[in-house]
Amino acid sequence: MFGALDTSTSALVAQRVRMDTIMGNIANAEATRRADGRPGPYRRRVVLFEAGDGKGGPGVHVRKVVEDPSPGRMRLEPGHPDAIRTGRWQGYVEYPNVDIGTEMVNAMLASRAYEANISAIEVTKGMLSSTLRLLA
Repeated sequence: MFGALDTSTSALVAQRVRMDTIMGNIANAEATRRADGRPGPYRRRVVLFEAGDGKGGPGVHVRKVVEDPSPGRMRLEPGHPDAIRTGRWQGYVEYPNVDIGTEMVNAMLASRAYEANISAIEVTKGMLSSTLRLLA
């Protein structure tokens, strides 16, 4: 029975990381420069889950957070300091590959998964409580 609690807890942690990543994507949806100093706009991040708790037990854990390699959105803004200076895209600014609608749907899915795991924890706690009452 404690394994069920561990499994649901691992899912809560994984969904929290997913939600944090989604919120970071939304916050940086208009960032035309990277925080780490590399040239180019912010790149959308995606959480990859893996079965198991990472220690051989049941559950789920975050394998890694990766950058989405898809191209950013191009917007013609010749006066912008980050506008492309030469070539085919001259005068355009590359914005992050973040779609707010997609991120909001992903946030709702992560929220629902989090709520479902909280419900599973509550049911497990109720079962444990009933078992203890029967044994007492």
